[in-house]
Amino acid sequence: MMGNSERLEKALEKMPLVAILRGLLPENAEAVGHTLVNSGITVIEVPLNSPEPYKSIRILRDTLGEHIVIGAGTVVETDDVIRVRDAGGEIVVTPNTSPKVIGSCIKLGIVPMPGVATATEAFSAIDAGASYLKIFPANMFPVGYPRALLSVLPKHVQLLAVGGIDHTNSADYLAAGCRGLGLGSCLFKSSMTQEEVRLSADQLVSSIKGCQ
Repeated sequence: MMGNSERLEKALEKMPLVAILRGLLPENAEAVGHTLVNSGITVIEVPLNSPEPYKSIRILRDTLGEHIVIGAGTVVETDDVIRVRDAGGEIVVTPNTSPKVIGSCIKLGIVPMPGVATATEAFSAIDAGASYLKIFPANMFPVGYPRALLSVLPKHVQLLAVGGIDHTNSADYLAAGCRGLGLGSCLFKSSMTQEEVRLSADQLVSSIKGCQ
């Protein structure tokens, strides 16, 4: 049986996008999840400042295939990590670098993706056990920043860029060495219809396939 890290790596290899579903309602979770998966997205994150996020995470985990990786975002407390695990989440994405949250994830077998903005924060996260780091907010830095950061990080560390990324610049961040990209409002808003979600997902997936 594959661990969560291996499952995540396989999912990102297939499609290096993380769908950030901020504001997702549980009653829409199954339909939105299937729409994204049908477009080719394999990693889905529900931020904890969404309505009933743990319920949505559980619905996504129970209704989507095992090759799809489900997790939570905007996680800042260790108690939240336990609730994510209990809801079926496999990854935890944070907006900051919290060694306590990273340690809790590792203890529970969840993949931590801490948010970092500097080399100092990156090494703090790595020292705490993280292998996947989220550059956030990515649009505050030159698009070549990930490559510069990777040049001083251990070889096993992977970077994901989040913040200000859409179909117009996604290829640039991947070319700069990012293992994946987190996409939020350009992909999903709670006000969108299923057709609008499908169209945005298809556009973003197409832009990635075009540069792979």
